[in-house]
Amino acid sequence: MDLKAYAAGLPMQPGVYRMIDAAGTVIYVGKARELKKRVSSYFQKTDHSPRIRLMVSQIASIETTVTRTEAEALILENNLIKSLSPRYNILFRDDKSYPYIQLSGHEFPRLAYYRGALDRRSRFFGPFPNAGAAKESIHLLQKIFRLRTCEDSVFANRSRPCLLHQIRRCSGPCVGLVSNESYAEDVKAASAFLNGRQNELLQDIAAKMNAAAEKLDFEQAALYRDQMQSLRRVQEKQYVLSGHAVDADVVVCASSGDAICVNLAMIRGGHHLGDRSFFPQNAQGYEIPDVLEAFLSQHYLSFPVPSQIILNGKVGLLAEQLGRKVQFITDPVGEKRVWLDMAIENARLALGRMLGEKLGQEARLEALREALRLEGAPGRIECFDISHTQGEATIASCVVYDRFAMQKGEYRRYNIAGIPGDDYGAMRIALEKRYGKGEGLLPDLILIDGGKGQLKAASETLHELGIAGVSMIGVAKGEGRRAENDRLIFLGAEKPLQLERDNPGLLLIQTIRDEAHRFAISGHRAKRGQARTASRLEEIEGIGGKRRQRLLTRFGGLKGVLAASVEELEQTDGISRALAEKIYRHLH
Repeated sequence: MDLKAYAAGLPMQPGVYRMIDAAGTVIYVGKARELKKRVSSYFQKTDHSPRIRLMVSQIASIETTVTRTEAEALILENNLIKSLSPRYNILFRDDKSYPYIQLSGHEFPRLAYYRGALDRRSRFFGPFPNAGAAKESIHLLQKIFRLRTCEDSVFANRSRPCLLHQIRRCSGPCVGLVSNESYAEDVKAASAFLNGRQNELLQDIAAKMNAAAEKLDFEQAALYRDQMQSLRRVQEKQYVLSGHAVDADVVVCASSGDAICVNLAMIRGGHHLGDRSFFPQNAQGYEIPDVLEAFLSQHYLSFPVPSQIILNGKVGLLAEQLGRKVQFITDPVGEKRVWLDMAIENARLALGRMLGEKLGQEARLEALREALRLEGAPGRIECFDISHTQGEATIASCVVYDRFAMQKGEYRRYNIAGIPGDDYGAMRIALEKRYGKGEGLLPDLILIDGGKGQLKAASETLHELGIAGVSMIGVAKGEGRRAENDRLIFLGAEKPLQLERDNPGLLLIQTIRDEAHRFAISGHRAKRGQARTASRLEEIEGIGGKRRQRLLTRFGGLKGVLAASVEELEQTDGISRALAEKIYRHLH
């Protein structure tokens, strides 16, 4: 392909372009306001950075897609980046949805930690940058406003208040210890707290305290006094508290050598909810504005955009490209400057921690290379484990260590059926499923949790699949199944290798092996629990697959079905009164 001629023939319209190498792999995805002008610039300019020059030298062909607007181009660009992971694009790892605090739409609303799609039946507050921040806020709200946090099935079946009421974390609406009006006032106050109206809330509680004291209701006045004291303590602890109910994200970038960290601080209702740090891939050689723009465009395709975004560098991104009206602030003053400086300091601290951990992991990998006598330190390690209970619900797990850390997004579990109790056969099937299709990256080292039998089965499976050049060892428990007695087993070796208990290489192996074991056990328990739940309901005449699924969905599993009353069971679609009574009798 004549790349210059191709670029010259492109339209002056917005769109997305894909740079492709000789092997047919997409190495870069970009967006453009004018495709012809942007793509031609790669072959006309001579002042490109070394990274761009290297990329251009590898381009064999170009593909383009015209879009109606720049906003459409941004969305398409980032969808392609996430699906293709081009090696010259800055990549930010996909994360789980952010947590929220939920106030349900019940008569006595429930205070709950929530992840997932938002609906109109409940009120949601957030998002919070991490689970810890959301759960800490729930704990504070329990102490101050005493709202219920129990599941509906538990709430509907209480005959006396639970421990949370006794320790003054719940007002006991389940057994009528608080009126609808009083509980509604607490819910309103909690909403005001979560919306950042703390000063207004304090004034309101003070008025209620004074009114109760005038009526000589000193017990109620004391409760209001305690609420005020708790709220003031929260204000004192608040790291950042604005005089205004501002919603903003602070996004900053810090670098050290080739290492880059993007720190996101969330301000909601004037409160600093916490931070989250991101370490992008393929960001070496990029300037801070480029990294910030990549983060903004990738991150806000999936998560809510606040009205203000405070940055430590200017970006070329247009506000409308993020899907709503948003103000970019790059030279803040006052409290926004405090937020920015705080975020920059947190980014530097996170970067320092990451670099320290990386040095430690490099030392572990080098120690492992020496211990196993490998030609080079293994970059990618995968570990397999098998879990079952007397042959029941067999699960194989595969966990991945790469880029100096466990890569949880690449973990996999495999259901093993038809060979109960056969660990060797289960290991064969697991490796066939993992490597049989030729997809994904091959590891430098495979760890097998087990002895010679499992290791031999794994080795034979790789040989049958035509996979060579991958080192493999077994990790077997030693005497007393104590970690310090772990032995490393090699095919063809007369004796296993037992390293010193404090050998950094051994500690790395044990970390990976223990994670594989944990991942397999959790999957096995879930599978076994599902099987036993289904079997108990299957024993009831008149409960088929659809009714069983409706019951489990409505009550969140067998535990919820067990806690449900006959009246609640009857409310399930397809469950009559007689059948509800039969289910209740069978389960109790």
